[in-house]
Amino acid sequence: MPTRIAFTLFIFIILSERNLLAKAQNTSTIPVNVGVILNFDTWNGKMGFSCINMALSDFYASNPHYRTRVVLNSRDSKSDVVGAAAAALDLLKNIEVQAIIGPQNSMQANFVIDLGDKARVPIISFSATSPSLSSLGSSYFFRVTQNDSSQVNAISAIVQKYKWREAVPIYVDNAYGKGIIPFLVDALQNVDARVPYRSVISPLATDDQIGEELYKLMTMQTRVFIVHMSSKLSYRFFNKAKEIGMMSEGYVWITTNGITDSLCSLKRSVLNSMHGVLGVKTYFQETKELENFTIRWERKFQEDNRAISNAELTVIGLWAYDAASALAMAIEKVGTTNFYFQKTNASSNLTELEAIGISQNGPKLHEALMGIKFKGLAGDFNFVNGQSQSSTFKIINVNGNGERLVAFWTPENGLSRKLNSGNTSTYFSSKENVGPIIWPGDSSSVPKGWVIPTNGKKLKIGVPVKNGFTEFVKVTYDPSCNRTQVTGYCVDVFNAVMKTLPYAVSYEFIPFANSSGGSAGSYNDLVYQVFLRNFDAVVGDITITANRSNFVDFSLPYTESGVSLVVPIMDNGTRNAWVFLKPLSRDLWITSGCFFVFIGFVVWVLEHRINDDFRGPPAHQIGTSLWYSFSTMVFAQREIVVSNLARFVVIIWVFVVLILTQSYTASLTSLLTVQQLQPTVTDINQLIKNGEYVGYQGGSFVLAILKKMNFDETKLKVYDTPEECDILLSKGSANGGIAGAIFEIPYMKLFLGQYCSKYTMVESIYKIDGFGFVFPVGSPLVSDVSRAVLNVTEGEKMKNIENAWLGKQNNCIDSKNKVSSASLSLASFWGLFLIAGVTSLSALIISMSMFLYKEREQIWISYHSEGSIWRRIHDTLRIFDRKNINFHIFRKRALQDESRIDSNHVIGASEASQNTKYLQSPSSYTTHTEPPFACLGTSGTSPGEYGDFNPNGLASQFEPAMELISCPNLDGTITLEIAHENY
Repeated sequence: MPTRIAFTLFIFIILSERNLLAKAQNTSTIPVNVGVILNFDTWNGKMGFSCINMALSDFYASNPHYRTRVVLNSRDSKSDVVGAAAAALDLLKNIEVQAIIGPQNSMQANFVIDLGDKARVPIISFSATSPSLSSLGSSYFFRVTQNDSSQVNAISAIVQKYKWREAVPIYVDNAYGKGIIPFLVDALQNVDARVPYRSVISPLATDDQIGEELYKLMTMQTRVFIVHMSSKLSYRFFNKAKEIGMMSEGYVWITTNGITDSLCSLKRSVLNSMHGVLGVKTYFQETKELENFTIRWERKFQEDNRAISNAELTVIGLWAYDAASALAMAIEKVGTTNFYFQKTNASSNLTELEAIGISQNGPKLHEALMGIKFKGLAGDFNFVNGQSQSSTFKIINVNGNGERLVAFWTPENGLSRKLNSGNTSTYFSSKENVGPIIWPGDSSSVPKGWVIPTNGKKLKIGVPVKNGFTEFVKVTYDPSCNRTQVTGYCVDVFNAVMKTLPYAVSYEFIPFANSSGGSAGSYNDLVYQVFLRNFDAVVGDITITANRSNFVDFSLPYTESGVSLVVPIMDNGTRNAWVFLKPLSRDLWITSGCFFVFIGFVVWVLEHRINDDFRGPPAHQIGTSLWYSFSTMVFAQREIVVSNLARFVVIIWVFVVLILTQSYTASLTSLLTVQQLQPTVTDINQLIKNGEYVGYQGGSFVLAILKKMNFDETKLKVYDTPEECDILLSKGSANGGIAGAIFEIPYMKLFLGQYCSKYTMVESIYKIDGFGFVFPVGSPLVSDVSRAVLNVTEGEKMKNIENAWLGKQNNCIDSKNKVSSASLSLASFWGLFLIAGVTSLSALIISMSMFLYKEREQIWISYHSEGSIWRRIHDTLRIFDRKNINFHIFRKRALQDESRIDSNHVIGASEASQNTKYLQSPSSYTTHTEPPFACLGTSGTSPGEYGDFNPNGLASQFEPAMELISCPNLDGTITLEIAHENY
């Protein structure tokens, strides 16, 4: 028990000492005057001032030992710019405040920032958001709130998400409203969204004036609106929009955080009028500290403002709390000295502005504020170039019960359904990055963002006025009823496309004509009228080009693309004496002749040693070889080849000759019977090189292409109609006409359809897109019309339109089919010659290998004999030149001859016995002068290369050469001998 009493007394003494120390410190604190300029008659002003007081109270309660104490000097600007300026002058001149918290809005801040810069007094704003304040370049301006420009990318991400092509900003006509517009327009353009109109609402506008502006917006086709104004003005704005029916299905409303951050303070009736609105709202992390502060603030605010019920804390109050805490930290960090102003020289002539002194502590306080970093109620607090850094937003959907979160947005990752509470740049995985949205009119379908205007105005569709090629566009004036009729291929295609759209579009065709009814300019001039908004669209034979797409948007093309050269054609089918040489090209003639000689040589090599047809004097052998080879052209060869290798070579060669002769016959027949139409020019570079005249259609972009191709402008001639082009081409370049005409593909097809027997297309010289419909840049009609173009071009409707307007081109045979093909070239037959050559060389190699192997002994002896190399080669060739008597045909014939000789031997012996009687008589010896043992050949001639006569007196060219010799014996008998001759 005594111990407890002693412990209690000890604790009491300690607490008493601390209280005494705290009182001693309080008596030695230094007060620092700080000004506060707010609109105390507004909700944000009251909430902000309450949070500032609580921030200072909490700060010094947590840090009782600090030497400085912030003393607030509040001034009510009464929502007036002049009032805010007067309050700032009073605080700086009379109170000599070291800093000013406020003012509340951007208009008031402009002048106050200049005053702070002059007096070197930091101006800390927690609610002035206009980006224009940053452009003032004041180093003494600190913004705790977010810059309005930080949310424009979040807005553009929503527009891009739903593929809206146009959006209209609606903003209040003051510095707050105007400051965001340049940044918003740039952000929308970065996602290919256009701003066709800007709606400006006066801050003092009446409900009738707001309604008048809303009715104007109703007449436009754009249905996506971005609202940026004060929360007080926005309440009346949306009530009026709901009243006139602009909160119905099809509309899209997006609000900035200036409106969305204050939704919790709105009445239920106002929330109902904003049903379906999407809003960008400032994100702050909900922590335990924030929850405790909110409870304390609600209790404290209710005590101080009993007339206000259901008060809810917004992010503006959190920024005010953090701003006051940061200022208190900076003042304590600077110290307790130099809290005074340096006065200017006293003079009665000084104005109020000139009488303001300069704070001696301002630069130090500025540096201290720049270095402040802490965890505030609204998140991490720190300044970069005087701007608080935080750029995470929530995307909310307003409904009758308040608001519903549908997505987050961060600069690093864009839109996302969920945000990691520990890291504002990390997302949970999600299939959809935006949650379900209830759009105006309780619709769950995403609005397309535009409709056909309801003001009864028709779309003004410009059409070209032209004299030629009226099949595409034709403008007819009827003076009797003062009516203009527009017809043609392009017009019918456009009408068919518009009928396939899922909605009705009212339009009228307006000719691009001058006062006299002629064309008012070139096609480029007509397209530029859409850029100038004189036409809502252009329909006609307008080619899609890169240059034109810089000013307008095109639909998908509905015709073929390209620019081509058309030239006259002439008949080259001259029937001269040498026409038979034209079917084959020179290289094919030379190759064929060489192969005929080569095949003859190969056959001679393969047959020379075994076939008497290929033996004999050199001239005879050369003639036989060439005769045999060339006679295969008409398959008239009489010589029979006996070698298998030669037969194989001949079979392959005959096949090659068959293909050649058949192709030659077909080509020659075409040359002699079909009209040979050839273009006068085959390459546009020939026209440039020869300085020929070239024609192009008047008003066409083709002129720019020809200049780019280095055509001499003096060599270019204009034509407007197909008839003019025909006349110029018929005259020719030398007679005042042209050598060729440059056409776009659709015109070319129409021209050749009329004059297919006289002209032809020789080459495509430039690649372009075809005809397309012209719309303003960003027009929402472009995507729908392009899809409709695909539906029309892929269906039967397009064929019917082409047949109705361009049917002539199908009634004439394409002139390109009349132009004959070129002479047959080696490229078409080199495979056949390759086969024949490989076959022949293979047969030669095999044959020579067999020869060298069979005659190796004699060749070996020849090579080891003394003599030069040429002598040895000569010996080898002489061996090759001998007849191969061992060949099976020669052996067979030899056996047949021997059998015939044996049968004739008996007959010869009996005849010889009779002859001996005459030989033995004296009279015989006297008359016969030959020796009795002389041997006479029965042929009476020396053996020859063509074969000898057989005993029956019949010559055989297939028998080996032989000589029948009759020799008398001593006993009176006669012996017959056969003498063989080897060659």
